[in-house]
Amino acid sequence: MLASLRARSGADTLPVTPLTSDQLAPWLKSQPTATAAWTSSTGFTAEPGRICLVGGENGRLARVLVGLATEDDPWAYAALPGALPAGSYRIDADLGPQAANRAAFGWTLGSYTFTRYRSSDKMLPVLVWPKGSERAAVERAAGATLFVRDLVNTPASDLGPAELADVAQALIEEFEGTLKIITGAELLAQNYPAIHAVGRASTREPRLIDFTWGRRTDPKVTLVGKGVCFDSGGLDLKSSANMLLMKKDMAGAAHALGLARMIMMAGLPIRLRVLIPAVDNVISGNALRPLDVITTRKGPTVEVGNTDAEGRLILADTLAEADREKPDLLIDFATLTGAARAALGTEIPALFSNNESAASHLLAAGDATHDPLWRLPLWQPYRRGLESKVADLSTVASHGHAGAIIGALFLETFVSQETPWVHLDLMGWNTTSRPGRPEGGEAQGLRAAYELIERRFGGSRPA
Repeated sequence: MLASLRARSGADTLPVTPLTSDQLAPWLKSQPTATAAWTSSTGFTAEPGRICLVGGENGRLARVLVGLATEDDPWAYAALPGALPAGSYRIDADLGPQAANRAAFGWTLGSYTFTRYRSSDKMLPVLVWPKGSERAAVERAAGATLFVRDLVNTPASDLGPAELADVAQALIEEFEGTLKIITGAELLAQNYPAIHAVGRASTREPRLIDFTWGRRTDPKVTLVGKGVCFDSGGLDLKSSANMLLMKKDMAGAAHALGLARMIMMAGLPIRLRVLIPAVDNVISGNALRPLDVITTRKGPTVEVGNTDAEGRLILADTLAEADREKPDLLIDFATLTGAARAALGTEIPALFSNNESAASHLLAAGDATHDPLWRLPLWQPYRRGLESKVADLSTVASHGHAGAIIGALFLETFVSQETPWVHLDLMGWNTTSRPGRPEGGEAQGLRAAYELIERRFGGSRPA
């Protein structure tokens, strides 16, 4: 049960009336003169996210009005927990199942704070579960979002490769899967040279986290998440400003684990595999050097153009292993390039795919779940930018253009064309606070990916 939601109304439960701008005038006409006059005098126009507190004859709060963009807008509800006094509230409207789910989801996200290092005595308002809401769906989506946020917000001192493996271990114990972890020099013995090369400089040994769940006879869905627990840039050292948020460079791993959690909670009929290369990208005497050449798991040799382009190296080995089983769907999540942020900003992940059906359906799922994505092309002529004079390919282009596409083309090298593959290049962080989306770690593309998988492999249910 989510702490921000409760099961039953009480005598002290206050109504929350959601209104779009078109619904406001008819609602005012149905109210007592004093209520309508008060609402009009406050200037409330049902603008999305705006709130109007309506008092009763006893001088106490009697009702809350909230403006909606659409009837299933989750973010207007997300504004309420931080704006209302502590107490119990209920939605005073006939909501359809999807709108009821979005209301509960938005309220929960609006109640989120990261409390691992600083507790709070502030009492937050709670919402009675809206009538018609599907609690399991809300708990999956909201719970996974908070799970991802907590992981991304945790500093690298407390979330290194070993601790990330512990998170996977806890999930496997909860949902009864199988976990395999390959650590340190064993990565070389089992032919994961790129993962080892990136992570070998750290005192915290690199590892590949590999877990499976579900029946072997079910469709195979494989999730890959970039798990750079801290990224200094390596010998191509980042500036202090650019290094400041690099605890979030494992956000791809957090997304893969969060999506796996949703899938397992729902019991979808798939054979799930999750692969996470977990490393620190730091400096020591044996650190990866610019222009080093690495032979990858799949075979192509790679020249290191910049040690700060380490994510694509660890993903190269991981995607090659993921592709070996020829899954029915392969999705990777990665905070891969600043270029994707330059193109789309911090709020919209870039989507790349070698499969038109998977791409179009994932974009539609993003629209349906208020979890937007934007597709960028795997423009093959740009592959010439990955040419190397001494190896099969370079990790980066010699020019500074189309960095997100170049990164995706590099990854595509390690995936067969027959494997439906989606690459999400995401920020994983809110740079400013908005209702339900506080500054800090964020899940992006998570609900969209779950919606795609559920529709394709598990039947369509509202989420």
